[in-house]
Amino acid sequence: MDGEHCVKKAYEHILSSDFEGAIHWFEQAIAFEPSNASYYNKCAISCVRSGKWLKAKQYAQRAHQLEPEHAEYLFHLQTIEARLLLSDADAHLIKDPPDSLAALPLLEQASLLDPLSFKAFYTLGVVYASLDRLDEAAASAREAIRLDPAHAAARTLFAEVNRKRRKRRSGPSI
Repeated sequence: MDGEHCVKKAYEHILSSDFEGAIHWFEQAIAFEPSNASYYNKCAISCVRSGKWLKAKQYAQRAHQLEPEHAEYLFHLQTIEARLLLSDADAHLIKDPPDSLAALPLLEQASLLDPLSFKAFYTLGVVYASLDRLDEAAASAREAIRLDPAHAAARTLFAEVNRKRRKRRSGPSI
């Protein structure tokens, strides 16, 4: 048996949606060829599909370390890191009261790491709005809408933030 045989076994498990089994076989492939970055990357993808984000990060980091010039490995690592940051930010936002100041840098970093993350930009817009940072809230909501034009909550957020910005610019009414 060799690494490629293990990868074939992993794909058999993927085809039956058995990502745990796939992880096992990717790990076997890694044991046969510990310097093969693609095995680490494939294992990371299966870990993501199983919701094992920390394990996915470890495998994605190793793939990137082995082949730092491989853009796909870096992109995958960054999307995993962004997802973990979003999870950490959510933990701050579900507190009573929400800790928006603690969540803010996590969300900013997540949006930088994964510029295609609707959730990062939408949540960032909500947090900026809660902190009365309306220009930044509008920009984040606009980006969320660009990523998902049909998302009603993002459109509502953008409209509400812009209404507040106009009101602020017009000054107090008498």
